[in-house]
Amino acid sequence: MIDFQIAPASPSDAEAEHLIRRHLDQMASQSPEESCHALDGSGLDNPAVAFFLLRREGKALAMGALKRLADNAFELKSMHTLAEARGSGAGRAMLEYLLDLARGEDATGIYLETGSTAEFLPARKLYESYGFLECGPFGDYAEDPWSTFMHLDLRSAP
Repeated sequence: MIDFQIAPASPSDAEAEHLIRRHLDQMASQSPEESCHALDGSGLDNPAVAFFLLRREGKALAMGALKRLADNAFELKSMHTLAEARGSGAGRAMLEYLLDLARGEDATGIYLETGSTAEFLPARKLYESYGFLECGPFGDYAEDPWSTFMHLDLRSAP
């Protein structure tokens, strides 16, 4: 069993800034600017957003956030695992942590936006394995061929 530690963090922490920068750079390399919906540090430093870092042996390997939406729903934001830590279970551990956190808040559901291209297939498969289903745009999003929107109904999920 891999020993990950997940804890709240400030997006302005040096390790968080590093992960956020890598995430934004990767998103910019895979999608047109108008289709990049990743939050920067200032977007993550918001009272409606809970931001977390996952560490192993003290080193930050992954990040994730929950943004509060209307009707006691949340949006999964800024899920990112360093390339060198992919396949380690870090992304899955962060997702499980955030799902448990949302359940503890009696959330009605969790939404997310991710890319629609082949580079994002592993992420979409991970979300599908937890019961997320494709849905239409939510919140302020609009139809976008570069985006896949997904939802997990927590009222019926185990």
